[in-house]
Amino acid sequence: MALQQTTARVIPDRLLGPIGRSAIRWETLLLALSAAIFFANALASPYFLDIWNLSDATFNFTEKAIIALALAFVVMAGEIDLSVSGTIALASTAMGEAASAGFGTPALVAVGLGVGAACGLVNGVLITRLGLPSIMATIGTMSLYRGLSYLALGDGVLKDYPASFGWFGQGYVWQALSFEFACFLVLAALAGLVLHRTVFGRAVRAIGNNAFAARFSGLAVDRIRLILFLLTGLAAGLATVMLTSRLGSTRPSIALGWELDVVTIVVLGGVSIQGGSGTIPGVVLAAFVLGLVTYGLGLLNVPGIIMSIVIGAMLIGTIALPILAGRILAARRRP
Repeated sequence: MALQQTTARVIPDRLLGPIGRSAIRWETLLLALSAAIFFANALASPYFLDIWNLSDATFNFTEKAIIALALAFVVMAGEIDLSVSGTIALASTAMGEAASAGFGTPALVAVGLGVGAACGLVNGVLITRLGLPSIMATIGTMSLYRGLSYLALGDGVLKDYPASFGWFGQGYVWQALSFEFACFLVLAALAGLVLHRTVFGRAVRAIGNNAFAARFSGLAVDRIRLILFLLTGLAAGLATVMLTSRLGSTRPSIALGWELDVVTIVVLGGVSIQGGSGTIPGVVLAAFVLGLVTYGLGLLNVPGIIMSIVIGAMLIGTIALPILAGRILAARRRP
């Protein structure tokens, strides 16, 4: 009797679960959307296609996108961090106080990165050691960090920064390529490599899919989550250095409401809000989409409140779309 050959079934890696497990299709949609918005902006203003104007457009989203790269890992692990805007406020305040005390540019950068990392570490400890839900813990620290900034400054402004500090937010590394945008591209490539080509990236997705099973598989779930919150705080610290440098001043209201924009970039990029799936290319494309939308609305002199409505609608739409698509597919499969 001839032996029948059997072929082992290969279980594909879940990258975009709720959106259809097809990162290519979702990213293709984002690419087409960004191209359409780019074309619309070019029609809206004859100055849009100028290389320096395009460079200026990147400042609309670069700092938020850098935070989104780190937050994407947190969301993929089944958590959330809503304290990033408060972290920026506190880190910028610390930098402003240090500048007023006469510290130089290297020290100011170290203060911004250090305070950001410390805020992320506090979040991680509250969540992994005390067992607080991440959404509640980070809402609390968001208010705490910004409250400390208001306590230190009141309605005051700090702007005693050295001239050399302005390069981080206003400098260019080559022609119209700003330091901020170049830094974002390097970090995006690094984040993509870590998520899609390393054991750490697979561990993050495994935790987001089923943290209980991940523990029994030998993964240090709490330690990995702690690292992710620490890295998100560090990314917020880096964004603080860039934003404060670009503005040239510190106010307690700095980056107010940024948490909505950052979460929108992550979710629009195809990262499942339930955890376990997502891609870095999707997050990068989503950052371009959001940046082009806000820049285009700015060209048309659209009020900021309308921009907030558009961003909120984008966030709701990207969360609702996978759910509606899943229900439609389920309905079609029923006899």
